[in-house]
Amino acid sequence: MSYNELEPAIRILGDINASLIALDLEGYITGWNGGAERLFGYASEEVIGQHILILYADEAEADAEIFNRVILDGQSTLEVRRKHKDGHVFWAQIHLTLVRDEQGRPLRMVGFLYDISRQVADQIRSRLLNSVFKNTPDAILITDERRHLIECNPAYLQMMGADFEHLRGQIPQLLADCELQEELDAHLLSLGHWEGELWAKRVNGDSFPIWLSISQVCGRLHSVVNYFAVIADLTEKKAAEEQIFRLVYFDALTKLPNRSHFFSLLEQSLIEAKRQHNSGALLCFNIVGFKAMNDSFTHRGGDQILIEVAARIRGCLRDEDVLARFGADEFSIGLFDITQREDAAIVAERILAAVAAPYYVMQEEIVIKAHIGISVYPEDGHDPDKLLNYAAMAMNRAKQSHQAHLFYSAQMNQRSLARLKLSTDLHHALERNEFRLFYQPQVDAKTGCLCGAEALIRWQHPQKGLLSPAEFIPFAEETGLIVPIGTWVFSEACRQLAQWQAQGLRLVRLAVNLSPRQFSKDLVNTLQEQVIAHQISASQIELEITETLLMQIDDDMVGILHDLHALGFSLALDDFGTGYSNLAYLHTFPLDYLKIDQRFVRGVPNNDSNVAIVKAIIAIAMNLNLQLIAEGVENQAEADFMSQLDCHQLQGFYMAQPLPVEQFNLLLAQAELSLLPHLAAAR
Repeated sequence: MSYNELEPAIRILGDINASLIALDLEGYITGWNGGAERLFGYASEEVIGQHILILYADEAEADAEIFNRVILDGQSTLEVRRKHKDGHVFWAQIHLTLVRDEQGRPLRMVGFLYDISRQVADQIRSRLLNSVFKNTPDAILITDERRHLIECNPAYLQMMGADFEHLRGQIPQLLADCELQEELDAHLLSLGHWEGELWAKRVNGDSFPIWLSISQVCGRLHSVVNYFAVIADLTEKKAAEEQIFRLVYFDALTKLPNRSHFFSLLEQSLIEAKRQHNSGALLCFNIVGFKAMNDSFTHRGGDQILIEVAARIRGCLRDEDVLARFGADEFSIGLFDITQREDAAIVAERILAAVAAPYYVMQEEIVIKAHIGISVYPEDGHDPDKLLNYAAMAMNRAKQSHQAHLFYSAQMNQRSLARLKLSTDLHHALERNEFRLFYQPQVDAKTGCLCGAEALIRWQHPQKGLLSPAEFIPFAEETGLIVPIGTWVFSEACRQLAQWQAQGLRLVRLAVNLSPRQFSKDLVNTLQEQVIAHQISASQIELEITETLLMQIDDDMVGILHDLHALGFSLALDDFGTGYSNLAYLHTFPLDYLKIDQRFVRGVPNNDSNVAIVKAIIAIAMNLNLQLIAEGVENQAEADFMSQLDCHQLQGFYMAQPLPVEQFNLLLAQAELSLLPHLAAAR
């Protein structure tokens, strides 16, 4: 185009809205109309003579090739980023035209510019939406107004297991015959949107759960032109939820309901039973000696036993009954609909019989015994916690009474509450200084003179009065309180020995009982510190241990016994013959005394069985150079018989019952007198 041809057009365009810029061949601005001023924000006097680079958003965009192409081709159209005077950047389309003089030589360039920022933004947004549509993991589909598929993304094709050509033009199955079709159609008609969970089918017929969100797309006349749906496959989510549910509410080993799930089912059953006036029962099941089985066959073998036990119990129940594992070898059974109380006993007997059949674990045959406790509702109440507790109490009572199964009774609950109260009081007995030591004399079997004593604890209970050890020591053993109580007993015995010593009263030997629970690495130092603190000799104290301790002894405990003996303490084996006696104990451990239990002393010399046992014990002791102490001597015949068999010492009510320290002091003051009544009378 020649200059003469273009000049009138330039003058015209200078007055209209189009943005027009004139440039010389080196890129300097020579013309600037009102449209350009509005587009860039610069007045003509600010830019005339300036290089075109002043308008570039990025100088890196400058390219001499553009000008060369315009000069060669006469024109060029391109999209560029430009910068407004205030600094904001925008997209523009520029059409450059070369202006020639009358001889056809290049004279200048004229550029027509249009702000295309909105179009570019729309394109970017369109590309972004298209990318989202193609790459989102959720399935997306678009239908026409009759719900025929017109477009979908790859995720939908993958979900359905088909290609687009197979599905195009069809009504998607999840919109055609879903189980919530009426609800979906009603919501779309009234609200234009519906979302919810339903089941869909793949092309191969497999059903799977989805979450569907569908909306109408309306045209200008508010009529439906399209439907737009987003679908999420819930298969993995459902599987994860089921896995979490199993972990939270089911036992991992047996796959049975756990305590939490069983409790929920029980609550529901109790509500229904109350409404329908039905009866039900809870059975608490426990294996006898399961820990020993676990130790013998390892946890793998123990798990095998539990799985088999669970299967046998389940086989004894109806489909509507519930079996749960609460932990270890404890199972609970819910018979949520029974006609009469005896039905629960019948089921319990059936379970015990099934469980009693032999098991084969690691090629070994074993037989299992178990106990079952039963609570019944509404007879025993409607509170789920209490009913479970009542069944557990009945089971523990069955263990204690060696019965296979037992129903809960109110009397059992009263005993349990009394036991709990006593256990609670025991926790405070030490801090309230309620314990006392009584002393039972031990006498020479020939002379009857005092040769020692046994320190026996009593509890001065604030309400119940003076309690014997049999009434509280089992609680102390169960709770672990026997350790601080045992420490107190030893300390008090040492204090009393020191006091007698200061008063000029001498007791040759004082026996103190040790519980198996006291045997720890600190025991030797604890006892040694006490005798040093009270300035007495360890040889004045005899430590009594039981066969129960020796049955569970290990290398550490053997070392403790030898260390105590080396310090000067004498050791006595109490209640010899009443446990699972192993004669190896008698030469393996540093024992000094054997105490013959009172059940063997009772009735001699007229009880032939006891006479035989006593003679055997005495023969063993004599051959091992052990001193003998007969417990529970209650009459002259028993005392004479034990003396004739060369038993060294006697202890029992025939000589004296356990005495408080004030009364025992009187015996110590007259230690030369015989405490055997028939000998004392003869003198």
